[in-house]
Amino acid sequence: MGNEDHFSVRRIQYKAGGQGSRIPRVITLPNIVATIKGSLNPEAIIVLLAHFDSRTQDNSDSTAFAPGANDNGSGVAALIEIASILSRNPLPVTVKLMFLSGEEHGLLGAAHMASVAKEENWNILAVLNNDMVSNSHSSDTDNRNNNMLRVFSETIPLIEDELMARERSFNSSENDSQSRQLARYIKEVGERYTDNLLIKLIYRNDRFGRGGDHTPFSRNGFNAVRICEYYENYDRTHKVTETIDGKEYGDVLEGVDPEYLRKNTIVNLSVVMNISYAPAPPAEVYTDVSGLSNKTRVYWKNATGCTEPYGYYLLVRETDSPVWQKKIFVKGNEIEVPYSKDNYFFAVQSVNETGNESLYVFSKGKR
Repeated sequence: MGNEDHFSVRRIQYKAGGQGSRIPRVITLPNIVATIKGSLNPEAIIVLLAHFDSRTQDNSDSTAFAPGANDNGSGVAALIEIASILSRNPLPVTVKLMFLSGEEHGLLGAAHMASVAKEENWNILAVLNNDMVSNSHSSDTDNRNNNMLRVFSETIPLIEDELMARERSFNSSENDSQSRQLARYIKEVGERYTDNLLIKLIYRNDRFGRGGDHTPFSRNGFNAVRICEYYENYDRTHKVTETIDGKEYGDVLEGVDPEYLRKNTIVNLSVVMNISYAPAPPAEVYTDVSGLSNKTRVYWKNATGCTEPYGYYLLVRETDSPVWQKKIFVKGNEIEVPYSKDNYFFAVQSVNETGNESLYVFSKGKR
């Protein structure tokens, strides 16, 4: 698939199950991790996730035929395609593609990898979990649409401590977690490079009664989101393959929309490449709130140990807007704008000469 000097695949095993868990006995499960080593900054890592296990409606049935074409063969297929492309074209930063086991029984494979990442102090820039990204037909309502995609992101961070809570309250930044900024970035970049696709920001970590492999990474403090189809078909997901009264059930290939999967794969690849080629995000981004004025000064520093980028964008949005509404190019490390700090939120991102933009850094108020 690629040059072995920068492309490697590891089988990482872990123990799971036992009394009181969804798996009645202790077993050994594997995760498969493909690593494409970065050419310039290999210590910086972007992580893509997709689980490869599947199940029927009975979570304890380990013998029934349980295909998972959409949940989650679609995510696996997207990551394999991205691995094929990047193995021949390595990026400046390292990309890890994790094919995870045990998702259907409690996010087990993801929990193991998130723990490893935390223990080994990985410098993770972003985690994108691809879980169910190819179905375009809803059950119950019979909607058909392959032009919308959801990105789930946590509101208040799962790891928030007392200091973080005070800071959030001071800035009214309950809608500006790092994963919420990543979701906005995915929307901006993904829609830029993908035709006929609207990316919808879903303001919750995941769907009711279900979970995804991004959550263990969020619980360990990493910047993680879930990418998921807009419509779900509950006649297929977690169902035994059968036909009842002429109606087909089961997560089989007929439920996969290849064009929709293609577009959602492009979203992932465009985001990974833009983050990888972009300069490091700015550091210590602050809004001056020391006085009363209808103008606002925002200032920041270059990322520690990095050369000064070509420039920066100041991002501006009204307090009730879900997305950044205006981008102002800046040379230097501060700007004063005619927007009241009471009526707007601000963020800053670095940009290079070819237009690759870093992730956004929210501007905190400072007296």
